[in-house]
Amino acid sequence: MSADFLKNGGLSVVSMYSIPTITCLGNDFCYDDIFSKQLEMNADKGELLVSISSSGDSESIYRAVTAAKEKGMNVITLTGFRPDNRTRDLGDVSVYVPSNKYGIVESVHNLILQQVVDEIAARK
Repeated sequence: MSADFLKNGGLSVVSMYSIPTITCLGNDFCYDDIFSKQLEMNADKGELLVSISSSGDSESIYRAVTAAKEKGMNVITLTGFRPDNRTRDLGDVSVYVPSNKYGIVESVHNLILQQVVDEIAARK
């Protein structure tokens, strides 16, 4: 989705899934901090984090959302599974998919994100 937001949405986007970066931060800190460390080092107040976790209970995603909020970032969370998952209520905007099946949650998240890109592109 990062590529679609960049190319079709015309937004400045940074994907935090670079293999060398993840490996380095995972080895130097811990894998639960691979996203939060990137935000601590690179993100600024007022920027937007789009957080996607099917369960809403991924430690690395939870720590990233927490780090983003501490920096004054805006946060959108996309979660599923339990309605009381620990990431869901941390977002300024929270999208929750009421399903316990990864495929369904991931597919709905993808549909939502693709529609957002299409709406952005249509406004240009």
